[in-house]
Amino acid sequence: MKKFLIVGLGNIGEEYENTRHNVGFSILDQIAEKNECLWETKKLADYTLLKKKGRQFILIKPNTFMNRSGKAVRYWALQENIPLENILILTDEIHLPFGTIRIKGKGSPAGHNGLKDIENQLNTPNYARLRFGIGQEQKAFDQVKFVLDPWEVSEQKVLPERFELCSKAILSFGLEGLNSAMNHFNGK
Repeated sequence: MKKFLIVGLGNIGEEYENTRHNVGFSILDQIAEKNECLWETKKLADYTLLKKKGRQFILIKPNTFMNRSGKAVRYWALQENIPLENILILTDEIHLPFGTIRIKGKGSPAGHNGLKDIENQLNTPNYARLRFGIGQEQKAFDQVKFVLDPWEVSEQKVLPERFELCSKAILSFGLEGLNSAMNHFNGK
């Protein structure tokens, strides 16, 4: 059975729940809830397994904090013998409009410390990522505060629909491949 490692980035702890920076955790939580998958705390991450159409989607939420996410990604990729091309990282993206998703097969961390650590631990920037736009309207603002702030009420109303789109993109990545997922979901 073909395996995929789907990693939602975020920070552990109540103070980070429902913040923009934890969007990777939130997307995986919605997928797990919809598919009745139960989370277990295992080494370096909360872990659950989703089986779809002959594929195994290993979903993890690293408990190493955002800036050390690479350690969990590396451990679970090796533990489950998952090739680099079957890894997908879910993360926030401040430079995309709110709710927009962009899937890429490689890229730079673009200042994202979680992605920097993953690149260092995997020793390559060539891993797939799904970036979820958290947008920013202001010209001058405190970026750290913005990403760690909770979602606005208006944003919260549309998040379930946007997370459902992310769920479809993740399944497309595993069932149809990276190029198909990019063609169908980028910019939506």
